[in-house]
Amino acid sequence: MASLEVPTSPLSPVNKIIKDVVATPDRHPSPQPTHFSVPYKNGNGNGHRVLRSATVGYIAPEFKGKKAQMLQVKGKIEEASWIPDPMIDEQINWFYNELGIDDVYFQLENVDAIVSHVTSLYAAKIAAFARKDKRDEIRLDMEAADHAIYIDTSEPGISNISGPRYEHRLEKKYLDASTQNSSYRVETFRSPTNLSGTTASKSTMRCYFVYQCMFVDPKAAPTETRLEVIADRMFLAKATKNTKQIYQEIIDLAVSRNGPVIEVFDIEGSKEKRLVVAFRRRTAAGMFSALSDLYHYYGVTSSRKYVEQFSNGITVICLYLKPAANLESKKFPPLEASIHQITKEISLLYCIPQNKFQALFASGRLSLQETIYGHCLWVFVQHFLNRLGSDYASLVSALDKDSSAHVEILSNIKRRLRTETFTAGYIFEIIESHPELIRTLYASFANTHLTLGPGYVEDWVPPAPSAEVLSDKEIGDLITRTVDNEHEEMVMNAFRIFNKALLKTNFYTPTKVALSFRLDPAFLPEIEYPQPLYGMFLVISSESRGFHLRFRDIARGGIRIVKSRNKEAYSINARSMFDENYGLANTQQRKNKDIPEGGSKGVILLDAAHQNKGSVAFEKYIDSIMDLLLPAASPGIKNPIVDLYGKQEILFMGPDENTADLVDWATEHARKRGALWWKSFFTGKSPKLGGIPHDAYGMTTLSVREFVKGIYRKLELDPSKVRKMQTGGPDGDLGSNEILLSNEKYTAVVDGSGVLVDPNGIDRNELIRLAKKRVMISQFDMTKLSEAGYRVLVDENNVKLPSGELINNGTLFRNTFHLRDSGLTDSFVPCGGRPESIDLSSVGKLIKNHKSTIPYIVEGANLFITQDAKLRLEAAGCILFKDASANKGGVTSSSLEVLASLSFDDEGFVQNMCVGADGNPPEFYQAYVKAVQEKIKDNARLEFEAIWREHELTKIPRSTLSDTLSVAITKLDEELQGTDLWKNEKLRGSVLADALPKLLLDKIGLDLIIERVPDNYLRAIFGSYLASRFVYEFGSQPSQFAFFDL
Repeated sequence: MASLEVPTSPLSPVNKIIKDVVATPDRHPSPQPTHFSVPYKNGNGNGHRVLRSATVGYIAPEFKGKKAQMLQVKGKIEEASWIPDPMIDEQINWFYNELGIDDVYFQLENVDAIVSHVTSLYAAKIAAFARKDKRDEIRLDMEAADHAIYIDTSEPGISNISGPRYEHRLEKKYLDASTQNSSYRVETFRSPTNLSGTTASKSTMRCYFVYQCMFVDPKAAPTETRLEVIADRMFLAKATKNTKQIYQEIIDLAVSRNGPVIEVFDIEGSKEKRLVVAFRRRTAAGMFSALSDLYHYYGVTSSRKYVEQFSNGITVICLYLKPAANLESKKFPPLEASIHQITKEISLLYCIPQNKFQALFASGRLSLQETIYGHCLWVFVQHFLNRLGSDYASLVSALDKDSSAHVEILSNIKRRLRTETFTAGYIFEIIESHPELIRTLYASFANTHLTLGPGYVEDWVPPAPSAEVLSDKEIGDLITRTVDNEHEEMVMNAFRIFNKALLKTNFYTPTKVALSFRLDPAFLPEIEYPQPLYGMFLVISSESRGFHLRFRDIARGGIRIVKSRNKEAYSINARSMFDENYGLANTQQRKNKDIPEGGSKGVILLDAAHQNKGSVAFEKYIDSIMDLLLPAASPGIKNPIVDLYGKQEILFMGPDENTADLVDWATEHARKRGALWWKSFFTGKSPKLGGIPHDAYGMTTLSVREFVKGIYRKLELDPSKVRKMQTGGPDGDLGSNEILLSNEKYTAVVDGSGVLVDPNGIDRNELIRLAKKRVMISQFDMTKLSEAGYRVLVDENNVKLPSGELINNGTLFRNTFHLRDSGLTDSFVPCGGRPESIDLSSVGKLIKNHKSTIPYIVEGANLFITQDAKLRLEAAGCILFKDASANKGGVTSSSLEVLASLSFDDEGFVQNMCVGADGNPPEFYQAYVKAVQEKIKDNARLEFEAIWREHELTKIPRSTLSDTLSVAITKLDEELQGTDLWKNEKLRGSVLADALPKLLLDKIGLDLIIERVPDNYLRAIFGSYLASRFVYEFGSQPSQFAFFDL
């Protein structure tokens, strides 16, 4: 064990406690800074408030019918004859008066149920007497829709892993399932004595009572804090005035906080401590039982526990804690130190209440922080264990890494090779079998990242890691000596990779809602990830895991939430999420060629058991990443962290799948946490926060339309005579705006509801009506179709088409319609649909006699067609423009939204960019939106002309040229930013004056913009503008003198 330097000042009460803790070989306190969220009052030297014993807890209303009920119970027991007559009065008296059950139970429960409970307890005594080991053991449970009772015998201070686990059961069935419409409160107490009449035993009875809440106002707002409005009626009837005051104070704080709020009280004249924890409901599944494991680890037991729900969404857990008298006290720190450690660890516990290695913690083999560290590494190993082998390396060297088709084939092979060798279960088994290695590896992790930091004041000195801190080489040697085979060595060595790659973490931040890790992505093998990442964040919570990847310092991209239909789908999603995230960020990097930001992407994968907690997972993801971006400003709440990266980081994010309605929260939260960049943190926010909604102004569609119109212009086609098919219907952003802006003859529209076809042209006015209402083709007025037209919905079967063809399954017909050779399509614009809807195996259906059945395709939807399929179509004569070129309008709009956010100060931003409560946008906002639209169309035309010209000259497929131009612009951009051109003030001012929107320059002025916008962002504008304009004019391989001609 590492040595500890303990202060010797007689004024420091912590010294003896730390010595006691360190001297304990099998109990190690957590190196977590403490945090008390409620202001100290009436301090008695330890920071706890003191409660008079008479004011503590609950006073149950008297049940006046109690004596009459006891007589009824007696009569029923006598009738049943299960208990001998001389014993009946004794058993009833013991149950009613000595177990400590309050009158609420007797008032709510019916006589037959009470008779059953008394009889069951008596039977348990007889069974205990008959056992050879004479152990007291009882298992009694009764569950109903509105209440439940559990009675168990257990030894205080010990988590009985092999017992009935009633806490887990009631938690899963009632507490974690609580909603605003159906919530449950819990009261539980431990009887001071064992089963009456049996031999001496350490085991005592624990009783749990669950009641459905009856709120005063069941529909209270999340911001409502008045106890008389949000509380359960039973709580209001039973709680003392003092208890209500405590709950009121902690709820006031919990409403404004994301994570848990914690306070400890001393109870006058008692050794007990009262620990109160409040947090948002549904944000910490498993917290109630996990708290038991936590205080048991420190030799503490509870005499009473309460879980109270409030209709504003707050849960409060109240624990009455004391030392477990039956345990050997020398093994544990004194109660004061134990409570202190428990309060420090609750924040960590809140992040992952039930970690994968909970059993090692509950049994005392590892500490909480060691098991949660192990849990996080279990997640890490699943994504980054290099298991492709030498055959894959040989294949990579044999293929052309510059060929986008070859890159896609390699990606598919990689996904298949990674399926089964190291499953999540197998990795878990390996890690679980080596707790001693977890302890050693954690010690190395803690030794680097555990620090009090400058300016931090703490009354208690946190202990050092619980194992000796070894060098990386010593750890590697230890792993080799300890493990049994190569697989185990690979898994445990991945811990070392993680420790070395970690630049900063919020693991030791006193208040946090999820665990976040900023990693140096240099550990990624180049053979698998040829394009190096600039930055990587890993976020782990109880509901999800997530990554944020970016290819440049200044980068932007959306955050998506991935949901899974079932456990099998979750396993597939978990295996592929990092590669998908990497691919999406890489696509974004290519798409962002016209703008200063490079590509980034965030992916949040919801756990299989938490598919309905998208907003909770998103909020934790954002808040925990912000822990690593913002300087610590509140000692005891957000302390300084060890930052091995050492530079300021700003991330720019936007909406993506399942996050569009969460963007405003993220923006407001960044402002609430004091982020100077809150205005630019997220694009896609509502206009009241300065956002420019892509759908309302058709930003993405404007870019797609320029490519569509470009084809018609070059080929001199009359759009009104072009027959058009579109996937992604009038209900979507891209689909609806494409309909509103187009002037072709629609012959087919496919959306989530089905397929709509009319060879004579679908009624345009009816399509526009649906597009304006944002509804699916299922609401199309069928009287507007010609006799040759038809509609097949996904839930329809055995539909006969006008041609006589019978469609057996509507869903299958919808999913494959775009592959049919209908003879009705000249132009195809995918505006929606699943990725890889056309791949190498299906593209043959669109090629007839070596010629594409669809002459023109502009890929509006991301990744709708695989790269190898695109090349096949182009080889068959199709004029095709890919997604990375066609649908970049949204990223351009978002970039200019960010630029405005950075250029204005807060006051100017609100005045000029935020739509007021009356819904009327400021004059500048309206003009800026029009300027953004023109910039999108200008950028799209430039790229269209460049690709068309390059193809005419070289005959290289357009989908390949799109990537070639992106790479050329990105490479030149990076080179320009690294040159001395930026230092040339005259050139810099000239380029920025051309690159920045004229409206911003007129409103704010170039000098003020340069002063406000971060230097690295301005440098990115400078490089991207010069690079894109140069490549669009001179091509991807210009002459060596071309740049000077610019």
